[in-house]
Amino acid sequence: MQDHSPAPVFAALGSVTRLELISRLSDGNEQSITALSDDMDLTRQAVTKHLKVLQQAGLVERRWIGRESRFTIRAGSISQAKDYLTRVSTQWDEAIARLKCAVEQK
Repeated sequence: MQDHSPAPVFAALGSVTRLELISRLSDGNEQSITALSDDMDLTRQAVTKHLKVLQQAGLVERRWIGRESRFTIRAGSISQAKDYLTRVSTQWDEAIARLKCAVEQK
């Protein structure tokens, strides 16, 4: 049975650096580690470690072109997290509406 929990996605996104990498990949284009580490105060090794976390969470895909690896974003995982947040937001909205109704009836 495949785990469809969004927890690994949220855990991976719990880093400012990884959020920045996702932002840099959000244009949908493949990018190398060198390109992704441009203007970042991190070594390519550090960026590689962060990309590995994102890859394990299913947020990015890695493809080798010769000796260079390229990364792209996997929109499905982001959509899964978005869907989860939408469901939770709806539940909270409904709970607040019920509370408001109960308070106004008293």
